Amino acid sequence: MSLALVRSRGLAGIDAPPVMVEVHLANGLPAFTIVGLPDAGVRESRDRVRAAILNSRFEFPARRITVNLAPADLPKESGRFDLPIALGILAASGQLPADALDAYEFAGELSLTGDLRPIRGALAMTLAMRRAAEGRSFILPAGNAAEAALVTGVDVRPATTLLAVCAHLSATARAAPEDHLPVAAPCPSAIAASLPDMADVRGQAPARRAMEVAAAGQHSVLLVGPPGSGKSMLAQRFPALLPPMEEHEALEAAAIRSLGTGGFDPACWRVRPFRAPHHTASGVALVGGGNVPRPGEISLAHHGVLFLDELPEFDRHALEVLREPIESGRITISRAARQAEFPARFQLVAAMNPCPCGYLGHALRPCACTPEQVRRYQSRISGPLLDRIDVQIEVPAQRHDDLLDGPPGESTASMAARIAAARQLQQTRQGCANADLQGAALTRHCPLEPEAETMLRQAMARLGWSARAYYRILKLGRTIADLAASPTIHVQHAAEAIQYRRALGSVSG
Repeated sequence: MSLALVRSRGLAGIDAPPVMVEVHLANGLPAFTIVGLPDAGVRESRDRVRAAILNSRFEFPARRITVNLAPADLPKESGRFDLPIALGILAASGQLPADALDAYEFAGELSLTGDLRPIRGALAMTLAMRRAAEGRSFILPAGNAAEAALVTGVDVRPATTLLAVCAHLSATARAAPEDHLPVAAPCPSAIAASLPDMADVRGQAPARRAMEVAAAGQHSVLLVGPPGSGKSMLAQRFPALLPPMEEHEALEAAAIRSLGTGGFDPACWRVRPFRAPHHTASGVALVGGGNVPRPGEISLAHHGVLFLDELPEFDRHALEVLREPIESGRITISRAARQAEFPARFQLVAAMNPCPCGYLGHALRPCACTPEQVRRYQSRISGPLLDRIDVQIEVPAQRHDDLLDGPPGESTASMAARIAAARQLQQTRQGCANADLQGAALTRHCPLEPEAETMLRQAMARLGWSARAYYRILKLGRTIADLAASPTIHVQHAAEAIQYRRALGSVSG
C-alpha cells in the first residue's frame, strides 16, 4: 500500500480541530515533502522522523514521500505531528498494518533515537476528542499521560518510544494483548489545605468583609492602602475562599495552562489558578499573542484569580486591554495569518498605594506628596477601568497593638462556608454568579426595597455614577443580601454596597 491515513489534531486557541495526516509514497527520486501550511517546526520533522524510523530498526523508504496535513487552510505548528507522520510512512511502506490506525488518534514529538517527547496542548486535544465522541483511543507521549487522563470518557494510551507504539498497533492487528500499551491513570487531586489561611490576617475587618463579598458574588476587587497594611496577604488568601472547582471548570482551566509555555502540572488539578504578573508585564503578556497565539495571564487565570499588585505601575495600555475581558470573559487575539479566542473569566484582585509615597491618610507617617502628584498617580487608573471594578476598599495601616497582641482573624474555612452557601443560592436562583447577571435577569433577580432604591438613585446622582457603575452596585447589593439569606435588597445592603465604591474618592466615581 502506498497511501496511509493517520488522524491527529492541531491547535487553534483552546480548540483542537482534527487533522488528517495523509502519507503517499510514489516512484521517482527520493524526496520528502510536507504540505498543508506547516511552520518551521513541522517542516523540520522530516529529519527527526527519518532518524527516528532508522534508529527504531525500521526501513526508511527510498521513494518520493509526500505528507499532506489536511485541512490545508489550518496552520500547523510544533512537533506534535512527528509521531503520526512516522506511523503514516511505516503504514504506507507496508511495515505496519494500516487498518490498525483507524481506531486511534496520535500526537507526539520524536527524538532522533525514536523516544517520544511531551507536547503542548495535550489536554485540549483530549477534550476535543471527547466532544467529538467518535470512540477513538489517543496515543501520546508518556509525559502527557497524567494530564490527558484527567478527561474521562477517552481511552488514553501513553507511550515512551515509536517502537512501543508500533508494537501496540501490530499486537492489535494480531490480537496479542501482552504487547498493548497501558491505559493512563489520572493524577490524584492536590490538597487545597496547603493554601494560606485568612486567620493569618489580623484586624482589617472591613477589608476581610469586602473580600468575602467579592468571593461570594465573583466580583473584582481593588485594595487601596499604604505599604505593609496587608493588601498582598489578603490577595494571596483569596483563592482559598472560592468554592471548589466543578469538573468542567477544572478541565477548562487545565486545558488553557497546557497551552502555555510552562504546561500543566497534574498535581494542580482542581486548584484554582492564582496569577500574579509583575508590573513590568506588557499588554501582550497579559492578554496573550505571538505569531502563534498563546494564552496570556488573563486566560491562564481562567476560573481563578488575577492579582495585579502596584496597579498604577503597570503600563497604561496594558491595563486598558483588561476592560473587554472583564466584561465578556473572553479575549480574541487577531493576527494577519490567524485568529484565536481564549476564555478569560477571572476574578481581578488589584492592589495599589493611595499616592506615590504610599502614606496618604496614614495615622502616623505624613504624606510627602502634593495634591497634584496624588491626582496624577491615581489617574493612571482610567475611569472606564475603575468603573469595571466592583469592590474598591481602603486597607488602612494597622496599629502595632492590633498586629502584635490582637486575636487572629476568622479562618478561611468558616468564611468559605458562608461563601459557598451564597454561591449555591445564586446557582439555584439564576444559574450563574451575581457578577454575571445581565439584562432582564439583573432586574428580575435583584429586587430592591423602596428605601434601598431611593438610596441608590440619590447616590448615583450625587456621586456621578455611570449606568454601568449603578448596575454593578446593584449586583453587589444582591450578593450582600445573599450572604444574609435575604430574598430582597434592603437599605443596609445597599448602604454597604455603596461604601465599596469610595476608596479613591472622586476618582472612583
